[in-house]
Amino acid sequence: MNAYHIFTDEQLNELSLSLSSFSTISPYTDASRFEETMIHAVKNGLLPTFFMELCERIRSDRANGLHVHVLKNCPVDLEVPDLDHDDPVNDKYRLKKTFLGEAFLGVFAYLLKTPLLSYASRNNGDFFTDVVSINRFKGKRTGFTDGDLIFHNDRSSHPVRADYITLLGVRCPSNDLVYTTYVDGQDMMGHLTPEQIQVLSEDWYFTEVDDLTKEKVKDWEKSSTHAILNDGMICFQDTLTQPVDDAPIEAVKALLAFKDAITKSPKTRHRLEYGDLFVFANQFGLHNRERIEVNNPEDTAKRWLLKTYTFRDHAVADTFEDYWVNGVYGCVSDKPKVKEGNV
Repeated sequence: MNAYHIFTDEQLNELSLSLSSFSTISPYTDASRFEETMIHAVKNGLLPTFFMELCERIRSDRANGLHVHVLKNCPVDLEVPDLDHDDPVNDKYRLKKTFLGEAFLGVFAYLLKTPLLSYASRNNGDFFTDVVSINRFKGKRTGFTDGDLIFHNDRSSHPVRADYITLLGVRCPSNDLVYTTYVDGQDMMGHLTPEQIQVLSEDWYFTEVDDLTKEKVKDWEKSSTHAILNDGMICFQDTLTQPVDDAPIEAVKALLAFKDAITKSPKTRHRLEYGDLFVFANQFGLHNRERIEVNNPEDTAKRWLLKTYTFRDHAVADTFEDYWVNGVYGCVSDKPKVKEGNV
């Protein structure tokens, strides 16, 4: 995919300098100070005008239905550690000492007015997570495998799902071709009949949880029943989203037509390189990971992307207040809090 904007080296240096007041603060061990210092930098006009104007253009694009953007030559830490892929999260906590990539992703989300989302049962509730391989998930059905990923929404079995996903290239092997592919929901709708769209908008389906969720949350095998389509948004994970036992034959046929629509629709593909930012809608489309050519599997297994989940806006985020953990805005549990009087 062509870049929406390529930062010049001069812009990169200016932007990186503007992030320096909080890029040395760990968002993993001192999240409150990281956020407070970031907001202070924005409100005191420390960020370059060109970057703020760029974020406003992206906001305008989204309002007009354009949900995928690529930025290149973005601020990323110059040196990142080699991670132990038996336990890369704790290794990152131990070894990563600078947080320029996290600072960039944090301020990007803030300027887009898209609140960060995290899951308390994953990565200790961190708002900045990693797309890295974990050895025990090799060949498994999770984003932490070192292999391909089928078309899906992230966390499609969870009641709280991100509206946008942002990926930032931290370590991207140059000799191997690994692509992230996005299919827009509106293109898919063009291959479905009104009758099929209606059936897909009814609660005839469930989604099995992925292998990481099964490990983290015991006795959670599948989602509650749900529709695949809901007012332009999609809830689907190929091979894991299935019709319920008592679904009518029309629901089964509509699911097959939906899968055909994925194949027939145009694809937006991007190969993330070091310093690339790739941001796209999680629920207004589907995405996957394709390893097109892998010449050095060991290097490709070390591929590292920083990732954030965000809500569309504060109004959407506020609807999930019952899921907040320990009062942390945007950090959600797997089930809503039980309110007094509902026990």
